[in-house]
Amino acid sequence: MSYAMSAALQGAVYQQLSGDGALSALVGSDIYDALPAGTLPGLYVLLGSETAKDASDQSGGGAWHDLTVAVVTDAAGFQMAKTVAAAACDALNDAGLALDRGRLVSLRFLKARAKRESGGLRRIDMTFRARVEDD
Repeated sequence: MSYAMSAALQGAVYQQLSGDGALSALVGSDIYDALPAGTLPGLYVLLGSETAKDASDQSGGGAWHDLTVAVVTDAAGFQMAKTVAAAACDALNDAGLALDRGRLVSLRFLKARAKRESGGLRRIDMTFRARVEDD
């Protein structure tokens, strides 16, 4: 197994989301790899947890990565969160990301969960499955 492409994958996902015009029109620059100190905006996108599984074969190292992208809002309903989630999904699903190490074979939406959190927040966690290979 190789976890060596994890940082490259995360960086490419962040760049893809940050550079997407439709998503930026909805949340501006409020796309985070780590939450900033201080007061958070009322709507933002956050890179979340990740799990990786070996996908190495005779041709070389590789892995399946399940990574979470969250949309969080303090709005009363889910409508805006779902609109932002759709834009993030459109930006990532089947995106041809260039990695600093290795190569992306595929990136696809896997599942999502919308839930209410304490403090009146709404959160949608989307899981994307990426297949990467080391060059």
